[in-house]
Amino acid sequence: MSAAGAPGTGVADLVIAHGLVVNATGRRLAHVVVDAGRVTAVVDAAEPVPAAERVIDASGRVVVPGGIDGHCHVAQVTGRWRTLDDYAVTSAAALWGGTTTILDFGIPRDAGETPLEAAANKLALAAEARCDVALHGAVIDWDETVPAQLEELARLGIRSVKMYMTNRGSTMADNDTVLKVMREMVRLDGLTYIHAEHDAMIVDCTQEHADAGRIGIGHLHETRPELAEEASVREVLAMAEYTGAPVYFVHQSTPGAVDLVAEARARGVEAHSETCPHYLVLDDGVYSSQFPEWYACCPPMRSAETVAALRGRFADGSIHTVSSDHSCYDLSQKRERTDDIRHMPHGLPGVETRMPVAFTALAEGWDADGTRATGDGAAPDGIGLLERFVDLFAAAPARINALPGKGAVAPGFDADLVVFDPSEARTVDGTALHMGTDFSPFHGRSLRGWPQHVVAGGRVVLDQDGFHDPGPVGRFVPRLGYRESLAAPAPAPAASVGAAAPEGQ
Repeated sequence: MSAAGAPGTGVADLVIAHGLVVNATGRRLAHVVVDAGRVTAVVDAAEPVPAAERVIDASGRVVVPGGIDGHCHVAQVTGRWRTLDDYAVTSAAALWGGTTTILDFGIPRDAGETPLEAAANKLALAAEARCDVALHGAVIDWDETVPAQLEELARLGIRSVKMYMTNRGSTMADNDTVLKVMREMVRLDGLTYIHAEHDAMIVDCTQEHADAGRIGIGHLHETRPELAEEASVREVLAMAEYTGAPVYFVHQSTPGAVDLVAEARARGVEAHSETCPHYLVLDDGVYSSQFPEWYACCPPMRSAETVAALRGRFADGSIHTVSSDHSCYDLSQKRERTDDIRHMPHGLPGVETRMPVAFTALAEGWDADGTRATGDGAAPDGIGLLERFVDLFAAAPARINALPGKGAVAPGFDADLVVFDPSEARTVDGTALHMGTDFSPFHGRSLRGWPQHVVAGGRVVLDQDGFHDPGPVGRFVPRLGYRESLAAPAPAPAASVGAAAPEGQ
């Protein structure tokens, strides 16, 4: 049948019945009614199940909004390296993992490609996507054409720009460029994304290690110290405060970096912290493991003490979003130059495992750091584990990135939905995932939070029978302005605090 259902019958396309519906604002036992690709009603579970062409019984399980991964690199070219995925592969893997919207980057490949051309090239590739796609722009070098290019990107619904504070000679933007772009993003009601690592410190530290013959993959974590990340965050926050620009820090790996953002927010700076699943569960001991090349990424993994403290920030709400930083290289690429980290590709596959790694890390932190105040899993602020997870996984990425119709299970919102059992554990098999590579940094780990059913745009793409490839149906999602979105009325809550979760979550 068509996505709109049978005309005149009053029969919906889909109902997810008897689930614990959880939004960032609360929870409720309910039936979720889907028609024409959108949620049309959230009905109390005490009421009869509405008529539908298909009913999924979610009894004893949780229903949450589809995930939004705000930081993916699809078919990314950096120097001579290209990730091995495309939009068909990455978007399908995202759906396997409960993510129904991904945000990619249009990063110029070389000095001859402009920011606008880089974005246009990515938009053309995204026609093969199985899930919805939004896009960030990127600026490396400033010239007199940049303001007009940023205006055109904004007109297209690309309302954020990423800049790197390191990687000189390739993707790095200098401070003059960062400051000028921030001013333009204020003018255009956009958001500045920042990769924050202090380039001079990293170059110097890396050269010292090379001179000492300690430049192989086993020394990666020593060449990019925590201080380099925190010094860069401090500097960028000063520029954001000076210009009044909203700023978003990708892949924060230290509690010190997160705390700097929190302190700036207390002063009124519009700043946001993102972390990635690997920084929550892996520490720098991996670089002395049997396969250290599995963990080549920047920033690198940190000490066990730093990881524990970062996980505490993740649980208490100091971190705002969790993104994969998906970069799909394979082991042959990783192993080509393990002798010299300056010449090997950095980045990890993770779009498919973001949900279970993040949920597992959050659940462990919730118990370990003492924030669980009552038997039902509520924190002192009244928000429980499941609500916090939904905010990190879907609601905050939608809100910060100004994605209309995303991030909530509520009437009028896109029917992007995930059904899962918080108590179900599975062991990661890196060779059995769907990301177009042959390894996972989480191989062998037991994780909770795997999706059992995934609905994207009203289509059931994952259920007990496996994955149902919807074909290239993903849409490009134009974004609103940053402050325009924050000023919009909040969605009517589809859930209210009070219902117990499975396993007391």
